[in-house]
Amino acid sequence: MKITGNVIKYGNNVDTDVIIPARYLNTSDPKELAAHCMEDLDKTFVTRVKAGDIMVAGTNFGCGSSREHAPIAIKASGIACVVAKSFARIFYRNSVNTGLAIVEYDGDIDEGDTVEVDFGKGIIKNLTKNTVGDFPPFPPFLQNIIEKGGLLNSLKEDN
Repeated sequence: MKITGNVIKYGNNVDTDVIIPARYLNTSDPKELAAHCMEDLDKTFVTRVKAGDIMVAGTNFGCGSSREHAPIAIKASGIACVVAKSFARIFYRNSVNTGLAIVEYDGDIDEGDTVEVDFGKGIIKNLTKNTVGDFPPFPPFLQNIIEKGGLLNSLKEDN
């Protein structure tokens, strides 16, 4: 599984309250959540994100509450993958469960770069800077969950 997209970048400690503010948790509709994704941190995000873009961040991405709304909002906004130096563990698990591809990687990636992520090989290519880095590749079962759009979808189709 490979994803290529343009980078939208954020810093460290991006918490679930800025990914999707609590005032919007009265819905679980992905389109509605996407309309408010990142708005307390970046008011321009929803107008500039394009399907297939890659979100890049620093350490501790997704810290805060355990709400599944955060990865749902990111995925529904069009983001194909989140690459961060580290993730809050519950956000990591919620992302896999909801089918949002995520990768821990500590390489040189900037806003506006174009990046290719190969989950099977564990390779990230920064096509803008012509650099290559690696991360532990996703095992086939995780690739299956992401490709099927989440844990529940993968279980439905596997049985």
